[in-house]
Amino acid sequence: MAEIRPRVLLVKGKEDLRVIPELIEANGVDWGTRKNPVVYIRDYDGYQQLVDADVIWTELQASGLSALGILIDADDNPIGRWQSIRTACLKSIPNLPEILPETGLIHIAPNQVKFGIWMMPDNKIRGMLETFLAYIIPDTSESIWQFAQAAAQEAKTRGAVFTDAHYDKANIYTWLAWQDPPGRQLHQAIMQHILNPKHPNAQKFVSWFKSLYDLP
Repeated sequence: MAEIRPRVLLVKGKEDLRVIPELIEANGVDWGTRKNPVVYIRDYDGYQQLVDADVIWTELQASGLSALGILIDADDNPIGRWQSIRTACLKSIPNLPEILPETGLIHIAPNQVKFGIWMMPDNKIRGMLETFLAYIIPDTSESIWQFAQAAAQEAKTRGAVFTDAHYDKANIYTWLAWQDPPGRQLHQAIMQHILNPKHPNAQKFVSWFKSLYDLP
């Protein structure tokens, strides 16, 4: 018998799976246990697996579901990315707004499930999870952050093989390499407050998350 999961978040990768619980718990929400988290995160291992009308319809019909969220990256085309995920959702929720709200989407599906979408980093501009996390680098580290970005750019001119689409990843991992201890993973950097999970720049997302899932 399938477990009933009243609150579910769909993501497209392992980093989201690891980062979101740490970010939300650092903002005052008890995440619970691995077996019984306050929000169950399901990783679809890639955007193309997630942006599927049948997948979204099936997820929305799950027994006992009260709230379903989808977390995606804008990547280099925020308008196109929103249009593609919206199109995939229209089979289940025909009256979705045409424009993604800057505060994230929260909508009531026809079956009365709360349904939400957040597009990293801020529902507006290009970017990804790593872009969002760069927004919560402590203000005291601004000088090193600027230097890390310049270093990544210089490395690119010297033959570094990361793609232009992954500049934001290269930037933040360069910065993390210079922290104490060096080279922490993204979720570890939040746990250890190398990144600042309570930074004002995180609060719009945190508010969307808490509102969608009715968390205190």
